Amino acid sequence: MGKHADLRYERKLWKIGIEAVAGVDEAGVGPMAGPVVAAAVLFAPEIFIKGVHDSKQVPPEKREELYPKIMDRALAVGVGSSGIDEIDSLNIYWATMLAFKRAIAALTHAPQHVLVDGRNIPGLKLPQTRIVGGDRKSFCIAAASIIAKVTRDRLMQDFDRLYPGYGFADHKGYCTPGHMRTVEALGPSPIHRRSFSPVALAAQLKLFDLEA
Repeated sequence: MGKHADLRYERKLWKIGIEAVAGVDEAGVGPMAGPVVAAAVLFAPEIFIKGVHDSKQVPPEKREELYPKIMDRALAVGVGSSGIDEIDSLNIYWATMLAFKRAIAALTHAPQHVLVDGRNIPGLKLPQTRIVGGDRKSFCIAAASIIAKVTRDRLMQDFDRLYPGYGFADHKGYCTPGHMRTVEALGPSPIHRRSFSPVALAAQLKLFDLEA
């Protein structure tokens, strides 16, 4: 595979005359705090940026370096998110699907086909292809992965300033041991997902402490 995703899936579509191909990916399905953020990225045929890969395999400083390059060279970039209330009311799967649709709707250049990482998007009124491990295989999905990750990380840094003491700038809301201990000590913040069992348990324990 090398150190970056490639254009194999995009070229199959370009070859049959489908030029407007958007890659879609998300960041923030697993954390117990913060929104889930999706991005959709559409490039002109044969545009390629070296180093674009699955955001989980790209160091943070490299992601920040690639972000403006993607934004500059893409025909269109759309970002969508689902907040805590939507995650808790819909569940994380449907909240993620909603974020995907919002990201695609935010594109200023309409796609003819969507390449999506890992799963189909129910109800999407566009042709789509799901690619398992797509953020490691498809260039436009990998680009979307980086946009979504950088966008969400920046949001979590903002939340760190809004809700100090939880360490959101460091763990980005993921279930690290330190994060778990902080939630147990302070109780959940307004951006913690109450539908996630560690948060629900911490909230119950905190309520018990207050009533004792």
